Amino acid sequence: MKLKEPSLPQDCYVFKQETHLTVLKTSLFFVGDGFTVYNSHGQLVFRVDSYGPQPRLQDQVVLMDPRGGCLLTVRRKRPSLHQRWEGFRGERMDGDKPIFSVKRSSMIGRSKTTVTVEVYDGSGEEYQIEGCFSQRSCKIYNAKRKLVAEIRRKVDPTTRVMLGKEVFSLCVKPGFDGAFAMGLVLVLDQMNGDSYIDNGAPERVVHPSAED
Repeated sequence: MKLKEPSLPQDCYVFKQETHLTVLKTSLFFVGDGFTVYNSHGQLVFRVDSYGPQPRLQDQVVLMDPRGGCLLTVRRKRPSLHQRWEGFRGERMDGDKPIFSVKRSSMIGRSKTTVTVEVYDGSGEEYQIEGCFSQRSCKIYNAKRKLVAEIRRKVDPTTRVMLGKEVFSLCVKPGFDGAFAMGLVLVLDQMNGDSYIDNGAPERVVHPSAED
């Protein structure tokens, strides 16, 4: 049965089967610098481009399709006690109303926490994100506690070695919008603010393979 999840922002990203995407951080120097996202065939699905720290200071990140078309804009709402972010369809323009919002439910450090997502489509649908994004271990649940997407560490299929945190998997369940899920990843990345380097030692970086 197809889940009654929001189609954000295009139906073509609502997958009929469980889909495993490989997310690659394109820079290790600044939070939110950029991402490329590939499917299991090695084809580019999403991209996020920025150049150095300046775009991050603007508190706005744009999710694009492979051709550079704007799918979704996430923007930090200021002032906000709980790091509230808002999502907009396509490229945000002045006066546009958000289609969803994200806020941190817990302000205790960067360990395991809960993030609440509210969708403004008239349904009042809410989601909970639980886990630790800095360790690439998060689960996204709908209001009925059904798992709709998951972020987890990626393992090299040939060596069985766990890859660095700049390469991770985004598993999207059937009926859930992959672009919406990736938009939530962008918000988590901005909220987390980690350096993607553990104890000063960079982890192994590889180009994503065509396998999950």
